[in-house]
Amino acid sequence: MKPIYLALGDSTGTGVGAASGGGYPERLARLLPVKLELLNLCRSGATSADVLADQLPRALRSRPRLITLGIGINDVGLQVPDESFALNLENIVVGLGKLGAPIAILNLPDLALSPAVARLVPRSIYEKRIEMFNDHVTATAARHDLALIDLYALSREILPDRPELFSSDGYHPSALGYDEWAKRMAPAVERILGVGVAATG
Repeated sequence: MKPIYLALGDSTGTGVGAASGGGYPERLARLLPVKLELLNLCRSGATSADVLADQLPRALRSRPRLITLGIGINDVGLQVPDESFALNLENIVVGLGKLGAPIAILNLPDLALSPAVARLVPRSIYEKRIEMFNDHVTATAARHDLALIDLYALSREILPDRPELFSSDGYHPSALGYDEWAKRMAPAVERILGVGVAATG
């Protein structure tokens, strides 16, 4: 039996926006030199409260070799107070810590750069909310010694000049966008797994 890769999160974990190939968990699993069986608990529309109430209890019944957690963008969109997000995130991570597996946590990409957000709200307001939530993700990662995957920096590096990285909804990543996420994740994940670091080109 292959060791388990446990993924918790939202629609980016399920691959919404990609025509094929799944979300970042499937793509990351294909890049890793060690073969893991994916247990993907991610759900479209999930908030941090949903992960805490629904995904975490299921996760605690597994014995993973690797855990990834990517959550928060729906909290931003639904105007969840950042303090509530921070508390939920802390409780999720404390719970996952009981499983004894290395954890990689994703911060939020700068979706203020997305075409959909630009049509709906002033970018500066959305960007400030994302930065505030990312401060909580960074603090949580530091407290619990988690591998932090900096999707915010990645998005600011590549999104402005590559519209093909967005899906047709102007919000979710395209298949190419998810590929970029997985490539950014792979070296950090390989380090915490103790295996050789993949090329990121």
